[in-house]
Amino acid sequence: MKQFEIGKTYILMSLCNREVTWTYKVIGRTAKTIKFEDDRGNVKTCRIVAQISEWRGAESVMPLGTYSMAPVLSADKIAG
Repeated sequence: MKQFEIGKTYILMSLCNREVTWTYKVIGRTAKTIKFEDDRGNVKTCRIVAQISEWRGAESVMPLGTYSMAPVLSADKIAG
C-alpha cells in the first residue's frame, strides 16, 4: 500500500469541479494519523481511513470532513 511521505505535497480535487484543487504538504505522521499544512499555512491532523485506504491501495484521509460528497486525499495523488 502506498503511504504518505513527510515533506511531499499531495493534491485534492473537488468532486463537483475538477478545476477546484487544494494542496497539502505532509509535515508529520504516526501509524494512524497524518499532519498536513495546506496551501494557506493552516495545519491539520487527520486520521487515516482504513477502509478507503485498503480499497484504493493507498493511504487516504478526508481533510475537509466526512459528508456525502467529501473529497478524499490519497497518497497516490502527488502534486507535480
